[in-house]
Amino acid sequence: MTAAPEFPGPHIPEETFYPAPIKTVEAGSPAERAGVQPGDVLLRVNGEAVTDVLAYRHKLSQGVATLEIARPREAPRAMTGVPGTAQDHHRLFLPAPPSLEDTFTFTVEWEDPGLDFEEVLFDGIKKCANKCDFCYVHQMPRGFRKSLYIMDDDYRLSFLYGSFVTLTNLTEGDINRILDENLSPLYVSVHSSNQELRQDMMKWWKLKVKDEQAVQIRGMIERLESIDLYTQIVLVPERNDRENLDETVEYLSSRPNVISAAVVPIGLTGHRKNLPDVRTFNREEAQDTLARLNVWRKKFLAERGTRFIFPSDELYLLAGEPLPSEEEYEGFPMLENGVGMIRDFLTEPLPELPAALPEPRKVILGTGALFAESLDLAVQPLRAIEGLEIEVRHVVNKTFGDITTVAGLLTGRCFRHAIKPGEADLLLVPNSTLRYGTELMLDDVSLTELRQELKMDIRPGGATLGELARVILQGTQSSGTQWGMSAHAVKDRPLEEKVAEQGMHA
Repeated sequence: MTAAPEFPGPHIPEETFYPAPIKTVEAGSPAERAGVQPGDVLLRVNGEAVTDVLAYRHKLSQGVATLEIARPREAPRAMTGVPGTAQDHHRLFLPAPPSLEDTFTFTVEWEDPGLDFEEVLFDGIKKCANKCDFCYVHQMPRGFRKSLYIMDDDYRLSFLYGSFVTLTNLTEGDINRILDENLSPLYVSVHSSNQELRQDMMKWWKLKVKDEQAVQIRGMIERLESIDLYTQIVLVPERNDRENLDETVEYLSSRPNVISAAVVPIGLTGHRKNLPDVRTFNREEAQDTLARLNVWRKKFLAERGTRFIFPSDELYLLAGEPLPSEEEYEGFPMLENGVGMIRDFLTEPLPELPAALPEPRKVILGTGALFAESLDLAVQPLRAIEGLEIEVRHVVNKTFGDITTVAGLLTGRCFRHAIKPGEADLLLVPNSTLRYGTELMLDDVSLTELRQELKMDIRPGGATLGELARVILQGTQSSGTQWGMSAHAVKDRPLEEKVAEQGMHA
């Protein structure tokens, strides 16, 4: 291993690598001893480009790895436009991309270099090839941060974080990589095993499909036979439900690599201008869907020891039927997809409650229409505490439209409309409304801003009923998980732990 960087290194053609900015360098690590600093950039490993953190770890797992590092140097500012033209007076000096000519290398043998990167993908997110009738991105109102409009469909994020992918944009190289590196499990949006129906619902762009075989869902599931697959079916009334749903369930259950299937009703917003005419389920249709799925669930449990099919919470609430017991969720394998979140919330019971509070307190629990009734029943015992006034407030979604009833899509704007300044001592918002690892809502309104505007204490409510009670009674800070904005949510699990599980640490 080289002890220190030697400058300058040769100029490297830009197209041959994917610069990976380094966020932190572990103290005492080989990278620190070699002189690597935060802000440096990884260029290559063993002379080859690295597209993502998985490829990086895979190369380290081969034993000896030589890492090529660049130290960005600010380049001269570049002048825009062409001199001597009519627009010459509008020309501007703009920052040029930083130079990566100063390079050095160091080598590790069966040792972790100690680098943490700004991003897990070095070559950018793989985009979706579909134009689904029910795509949520197409229903987004304007004015949010740009990242929320990215139609991602990246198998690497599926492996790392559990986001659902359709597989339609895969290349032969992608498929081989999934198999060779055993990127298992993956989370796959199936929707229908009927090829014609699936194509009619998803409408993939031929120019964006890189391999015609990738759109054949049965062929892809069978090609990935060594990879565990958690699947989902987004149900659209009168499209892929009823007999079509039975056909899909029957096929998925026949494949040994399909671990389970979540069934989620279509989600709509009030921003569907120039989009296909679709609707959500009414109570009777939701009841019929659950009845069909329960026949399958009983059959699978008797024959295989697992229920295999897991309807989402929303389906039970739409049907007006009680949620399954904790046992029936079999460990909550697809919690982030809205399957069992309410039951999981209720699993930790209320703590021992005091007879009275030292000082009177009014608390508002803000939530979406879908969960309001269940939450109101769950906190009923707290209303017996003298001096504690609790109100469960159904917050109408002013951002996505009142057709959107899930709590996780409430924004700062919604709470501004629903809560009057100073009307309570404490407002609790659902953890799922907050961007992962922050106190920012989808519209980038922070809890600090809301506290100032609404003139009250505002906190995340907690991931369980017990934690919710502690926040109310003791003013403790919620430590609950934040799931992000949709079913494509980030799993609450460290990246290094996930990668290590696959045996890819150096």
